[in-house]
Amino acid sequence: MKNVTGNFYEDFEIGQRIVHATPRTVTDGDVALYTGLYGSRFAATSADTFARDLGYPRMPVDALLAFHLVFGKSVPDVSLNAVANLGYAGGRFGVPLYPGDTVTTTSEVIGLKPNSSGKNGNVYVRSVGTNQNGETVVEYVRWVMVNRRSATDEVGEAQIPDLPGAVAAQDLVVPVENVSYDERMKELSGSPHLWGDYEVGEKIDHVDGMTIEESDHMLATRLYQNTAKVHFNQFAQNDSRIGRRLIYGGHIISLARALSFNGLANAFTIAAINAGSHANPTFAGDTIHAWSEVLERLEIPGRTDVGALRLRTVATKDLPCGDFPYRQTEGDGAGKYLPNVVLDLDYTVLIPR
Repeated sequence: MKNVTGNFYEDFEIGQRIVHATPRTVTDGDVALYTGLYGSRFAATSADTFARDLGYPRMPVDALLAFHLVFGKSVPDVSLNAVANLGYAGGRFGVPLYPGDTVTTTSEVIGLKPNSSGKNGNVYVRSVGTNQNGETVVEYVRWVMVNRRSATDEVGEAQIPDLPGAVAAQDLVVPVENVSYDERMKELSGSPHLWGDYEVGEKIDHVDGMTIEESDHMLATRLYQNTAKVHFNQFAQNDSRIGRRLIYGGHIISLARALSFNGLANAFTIAAINAGSHANPTFAGDTIHAWSEVLERLEIPGRTDVGALRLRTVATKDLPCGDFPYRQTEGDGAGKYLPNVVLDLDYTVLIPR
């Protein structure tokens, strides 16, 4: 057989290293499509002039576009036969990605957890995306529920890795030097609020909502060359428990980040993804809203021009966020996510001081 059917749960082993196929050269067309999908308005990834004034040599690719391209490379080997992508930890962005750069991805299997049903199990991998110079663009841990090739009564032992915590301030990569954020740049960015204007515990309702069309997530997964059956193949999904294609979780992350512009316009890039959960499934026709909470305000060693905010951004479907919906507080479901909560993302952004 010359075709590839993807790895099933029993094909993975601890320490396994995977070099993912198909390097991806980023183009201006990718950037335009990404903007068309999410409508992101952050100035540093929208205007070359603004990016240069901020200290970049030219306009970088949105950090999440870099993340999706790296993630997409891993799908045929890690999650082609997935039930769902479950979460993230220890994500750190390195050098910026620019149009013309080529990104490749490698992964290492660091954990395995068989599920008691005997039908599937969770696979933990650490993935690293590098550019053509071998420099790290982004690295992260993720875990995904993967089907077994054949159901079994002997599920085996779990080997769950110690997941990294939040990325420390001293480990954040700041891609620009000597930021001078004058009044003109505040005007062009869309907000006067800088690092010192945010308080720990502050919550921001990002107000706007965005409805997902079937064509949106199909175009997105093709853009990232994400071939997971649960996103692409309605014929296969007809026989699944849900019976519909799931929206790629990263699509929700990008929507939430784009919506967060309204309240966090000067958060010019993402420096880390500390943790994240796709709390409930999302489908075409759902309308996404989002709110954020400031978890920490971090000083970056040796920098007085730029600081970091550690944020929790929560995305919901068909539920505005004026009262900051999150977890259930009463009854048998106390502590569980509300059914309309689809994303709980803990991440760190860079913002001028």
